[in-house]
Amino acid sequence: MAKITRKLPTTPKAKPPKRVKKSGKPAAARPARARAAAKKPKPWTEAEVRAAFSRFQKANPEPRGELEHLNPYTLLVAVVLSAQATDAGVNRATRTLFAVADSPQKMLALGEDKLRDYIRTIGLYRNKAKNVIALSQKLIDEFGGDVPRTRAELESLPGAGRKTANVVLNMAYGERTMAVDTHVFRVANRTGLAPGNTPLEVELGLERVIPHEFMLHAHHWLILHGRYTCLARKPRCELCLINDLCRWPEKTV
Repeated sequence: MAKITRKLPTTPKAKPPKRVKKSGKPAAARPARARAAAKKPKPWTEAEVRAAFSRFQKANPEPRGELEHLNPYTLLVAVVLSAQATDAGVNRATRTLFAVADSPQKMLALGEDKLRDYIRTIGLYRNKAKNVIALSQKLIDEFGGDVPRTRAELESLPGAGRKTANVVLNMAYGERTMAVDTHVFRVANRTGLAPGNTPLEVELGLERVIPHEFMLHAHHWLILHGRYTCLARKPRCELCLINDLCRWPEKTV
């Protein structure tokens, strides 16, 4: 008779306990907000902000916007045309355009079809031509042909948003506004000067930290810094005037 052997049941191995941090919670269980806070850069001090803009001012006391224009109206049109386009590309088109249409009345006389021919090299030119004609008509109908001097009125114009309004108020009327384009947005976030998830958050943050005495030219300094030094792909940290103040962890100096 064959001998029958029975296999005794094996007891499962106990799992090692999860590593627990001092807080008593596993690392994975820590709230996302707490993890994000740990990476948040240290805010700039008032002295650091003043030092940064003092350097910008010393290097370029009277910065100028690079969009070519003849008056507040042509500035408004140029800014509307510059959406999703380069200033250089807009300037190439508007040099001939503004020679024949430097007022709302002349733009309407030119007409949308001919306007499209002048700005054909600019992205989204069809929609932009429509907006320029519509805003020109509204300027005549509601503002006596003049470019308004308030943000709300400027934002009511076809094709003009908050950034457009801020540029016109600053460059045409000397208001201390902060126009946030892609360059300003990048510089404010990368350096830690005024982090924000939206252009409006960055705008309000910059207005809070930048001293009043620098605000007239502040957006030009930041735009030029982002356009020529703090580049999107390969920032030129070795040439940066504020590299010792910058909070970016990947800076090369």
